Amino acid sequence: MDSRTPSFNILMFPWLAHGHIFPYLELSRRILKRKNFHIYFCSTAINLPSIKNFIDENKLENSIELVEIHLTSQELPPHYHTTKNLPLHLNFTLIKAFQTADSSFSDIISNLKPDLLIYDGYQPWSAKQALSQDIPAVHFAPFGAATLSVLHYHHKFKDPSFPFLPLCLPDQDTNVNDGLAKFLSAHVFYDDKDGLFMNHKLSSDIILLKTSKGFEGKYIEYYSNVSHKKVVPVGPLVKQENTSEEGDLEVLKWLSMKDQLSTVYISFGSEYFLNKEEIEVMAKGLEISEVNFIWVIRFPIGEKITLKEALPRGFLERVKERGIVVETWVPQAKILAHPNTAAFVSHCGWSSVNESVYYGVPIIAMPFKLNMLIDARLVDVDGVGVLVRRDEGNLYTGEELARTIIKVVFYESGHGLRWKARQVSDEMKRVEEEELDEAAEQLWQLCLKKKERV
Repeated sequence: MDSRTPSFNILMFPWLAHGHIFPYLELSRRILKRKNFHIYFCSTAINLPSIKNFIDENKLENSIELVEIHLTSQELPPHYHTTKNLPLHLNFTLIKAFQTADSSFSDIISNLKPDLLIYDGYQPWSAKQALSQDIPAVHFAPFGAATLSVLHYHHKFKDPSFPFLPLCLPDQDTNVNDGLAKFLSAHVFYDDKDGLFMNHKLSSDIILLKTSKGFEGKYIEYYSNVSHKKVVPVGPLVKQENTSEEGDLEVLKWLSMKDQLSTVYISFGSEYFLNKEEIEVMAKGLEISEVNFIWVIRFPIGEKITLKEALPRGFLERVKERGIVVETWVPQAKILAHPNTAAFVSHCGWSSVNESVYYGVPIIAMPFKLNMLIDARLVDVDGVGVLVRRDEGNLYTGEELARTIIKVVFYESGHGLRWKARQVSDEMKRVEEEELDEAAEQLWQLCLKKKERV
């Protein structure tokens, strides 16, 4: 990047989850290539080592400076000031505890006096503090425009002319999301009439979304109209895997020995842990389908259970020729980019959706909660994957999972899904650099406007 004057300071402030921290880091890395920014990156002490690893790996130690924020709540010990390895029943407790960071943040922003704040969804107070000091604040939501469009429809108008009704959730899934919305209204937005959309109202001129016009063009346009803000996509922010660890090589070596488009990859992210019943459903589906597979399975820290104990008796022996089950980190991007990978069985976390489509791999969608339920319907409706249907009790079954896998991997219908996924992939890649250029320029202009006011 050529030298530019002036230089502007950006304060990045994501929520305490890896699925939020990483997009903020990746966005930081990419805008630093385009503009003469200096970035302060704010999080809790427990998250800082992994953030520092990212900075070191990308040689960004002169461009990104870590800032520790403190939670004053006594409800959770410091090692739980992150969603990683946090027991599920403590998620709401962490969100409540996070609200106590406002005083620490007030000191941070007063001392640093950044030219711009980029903030996440659970801390509208951070935007208010910035704006009160004449510092522009931009909301960056690491979500898709389709999800935000559906949430806006559900919580604001319920207009029957809503153009994306097929994405709307059935009642039993809506009730799950309504519980979160009520909690956030009470403990984060304090019953403000704007509620879930307060962050978008506070955001200065634009809203950043982790998405691509090549994937969500019509949803981006719709949400720009209803939010009355310019929605700026920053692209999928898909990480390029460069490292080669021993486990990495073993998994890829095994995959390379399989036939082209013969293998299914299964992962439910780093922060969702399958319970015993869900593990049994997955194992049954893989066994019945007779497909090759790589299954990443994770257990909460401190849970004393072995892989053999968690899986159905004899499962590993019965599938040993065509499947591997791993508990460790695997190079997900490299697996999805491999020509022998036919599909991705996913919980439809937004980063996983973007990564799969970016590499042209259709998704077999098995969502369990929150925005993932909407993301999964997007995958199904837009033809880049297929939703696994649940039974009358709203549960997944091994038989239905097997039927879905067989259709995607072995039947003609799978060819159509792969064709559409590759078509969207091409579009995402075509506009990727252009979108990042536009995002960086918009942020630069906001900083310039602030400077002109001083």
